[in-house]
Amino acid sequence: MYKQDLYKVLDDYIKPNIVKKYNKKKQWKYGYNKEHDVVIISKTGQIGEIYEIQNLKIALPLLNNIYKRSKKNTEQYWEKLPYPKPLQKIKTVFEWNSYPDSFKEQWYDYIENEFRRRDEGFTFYNNEKATYVTGSHYMYLQWTKIDVGSAEFRESNRLFFIFWEACKADPRCYGICYLKNRRSGFSFMASSELVNQATVSSDARFGILSKTGADAKKMFTDKVVPISVNYPFFFKPVQDGMDRPKTELAYRVPASKLTRRKIEIGEQAKDIDGLDTTIDWKNTGDNSYDGEKLKLLAHDESGKWERPDNIINNWRVTKTTLRLGSKVVGKCMMGSTSNSLDKGGDNFKKIYENSDVRNRNRNGQTGSGLYSLFIPMEWNYEGFIDMFGLPVFNNPEKPISSIDGTEIDIGVIDHWLNEVDGLKNDQDALNEFYRQFPRTIQHAFRDETKESLFNLTKLYEQIDYLEETKYENLITQGNFQWFNGIKDTSVMFVPNNNGRFFISWVPPNHLQNKYIIKNGLKYPANEHLGAFGCDSYDISGTVDGRGSKGSLHGLTKFSMEDIPINMFFLEYISRPDNTEIFFEDVLMALVFYGMPILAENNKPRLLYYLKRRGYRGYSMNRPDKLKYKLSVTEKEIGGVPNSSEDMKQAHAAAIESYIDENIGFNNDTYGNMLFLRTLNDWTKFNLNNRTKYDASISSGLAIMACNKNKYRPVAKKIFKPIDLRIKKYNNEGVTSKLI
Repeated sequence: MYKQDLYKVLDDYIKPNIVKKYNKKKQWKYGYNKEHDVVIISKTGQIGEIYEIQNLKIALPLLNNIYKRSKKNTEQYWEKLPYPKPLQKIKTVFEWNSYPDSFKEQWYDYIENEFRRRDEGFTFYNNEKATYVTGSHYMYLQWTKIDVGSAEFRESNRLFFIFWEACKADPRCYGICYLKNRRSGFSFMASSELVNQATVSSDARFGILSKTGADAKKMFTDKVVPISVNYPFFFKPVQDGMDRPKTELAYRVPASKLTRRKIEIGEQAKDIDGLDTTIDWKNTGDNSYDGEKLKLLAHDESGKWERPDNIINNWRVTKTTLRLGSKVVGKCMMGSTSNSLDKGGDNFKKIYENSDVRNRNRNGQTGSGLYSLFIPMEWNYEGFIDMFGLPVFNNPEKPISSIDGTEIDIGVIDHWLNEVDGLKNDQDALNEFYRQFPRTIQHAFRDETKESLFNLTKLYEQIDYLEETKYENLITQGNFQWFNGIKDTSVMFVPNNNGRFFISWVPPNHLQNKYIIKNGLKYPANEHLGAFGCDSYDISGTVDGRGSKGSLHGLTKFSMEDIPINMFFLEYISRPDNTEIFFEDVLMALVFYGMPILAENNKPRLLYYLKRRGYRGYSMNRPDKLKYKLSVTEKEIGGVPNSSEDMKQAHAAAIESYIDENIGFNNDTYGNMLFLRTLNDWTKFNLNNRTKYDASISSGLAIMACNKNKYRPVAKKIFKPIDLRIKKYNNEGVTSKLI
């Protein structure tokens, strides 16, 4: 049975007595509540349920005035509310003003109620459950014209709009970065929000960007303009220019001024100040909208910007259009599926990963300023949404009606798995399917196999296997530390959810901290069991604050001991602020496991550190040279150079061989490699640009260390004639003669 983890309801997150107290006085304020670390999207002063959607806590309004379509539970679902026919005839505010007050009074309550729903949201019974939709979502469902007529209610879109409302309410946030599946309706939802906000905003600018200028124009002409044209008159300001413009939609007189007070005092449209608000689109480029001030930017197809256009550069510029000093004055609605990484997906991936609400700076903002949201495909896959707008995850006991009237007799999970199974023999087609309909973030950023150095089929088999199983339970996160804090004694491993080490196996007690003494030096006693590979760094800080990470991997060998065979048991990919912390981390791992290390010596500080601490015996020499042919430095500290072309080729070949033999589905079982970061690093590894792939460097060195005999040079045999000093005679004739 499928168990959703997209969102959860937090019961009693805020103490009930506090909620009750503030609800009574209507004191809950729309926006971020620092005291309770929750974003409040209620505009009524009262809160109800608190949702957590991808680590963002959101307080919904207290539900009142719940609309019920029918008394029958089976007939309680979303249905577009009827628009009174007398009002349908009225197209503009000027026509409305021409009607007598007696007529207008009949409909004023209706109009005012629609404005309230637009602002505060709407609640209706859906399959017996009181269901809240935000004001923006209500406008999308009730008043937005899309390509098929009216939008369907879908639970996935409800959660999207709740998350989006939180992005609008949170003053720390620049907007949303939405990683989606194909045909999720994002373009129409973004277009709907553009028109919704523009028609109640004064002196504001609204913009559209897409993967190309042509795509941005199409979104404007085919979505935004028709939505605006089909708004009811009381929401539609007076428009300047053509009815269906190609470049800019300009609003002059605000419909929001149609209030009871205005009607009662007889104020006419001509006396009302104009909105002076526009919606337009720009060609795709790094400097699109540079120098302007935007209230809302719809950033469509953000994962498909191809060179020379760079979405990262564009966002750096565009972000400034949404702020005045430290104050965020505008929002961005960014959403897309992802292209392959070399076709724009890589930059979008960086923005998405930099938008995690769990990682904030001291100002409370994410690295990008945006909040990331990923909704798995099973929530929004066409043909598997029931009449209540809910996804059919599991196989139903009997066929059920879908939202479009067809029958659903299989769950979306099984259907998706069947699709995947049918594409197993075509890895590129499978990866494209994953990107279009991802169930995980890893699926969404799947790369093509064509440019990969290694066997991506096997790598993705292993990745899929790990994602489908509870592999996390087999890995422990933590740190190593010296026993009682006394260095050069014994090392112990301490689990810690924020630890830098990830381990899947520890040796039994009798094999821990084992070493031998040779010629007065310590040597690891478990070299026959395995070895480490390391990609080090020498400088604590960098100019841009990023830099390469230190990477360490541990790998076992084939052994008669009771240990896992050919298994990566340790992964460390981190960059502590001080290099000494990293060096000590590496040293403690070596001591604990009693295994040697093979490290690159072009960044020698780690190797000098080991020597200075008395652990030169733990540093392996380069395996492709005989000891007497090592350089002076190589003899002193060990290690291998990264400049040797032969070593580069040998390193890549080592990884390739390991993947072919130990990764993916082999002999009716999957490999025992459990570290996703390393697997994903292998999928992207580039032999001509190795510096970016820290995990690949260290893991490859670990493989070489465990197979050092393969690289040991064979001394050439030189054959020379040997003079045995034996006298030779010519025996011809009667007497032998000395030659």
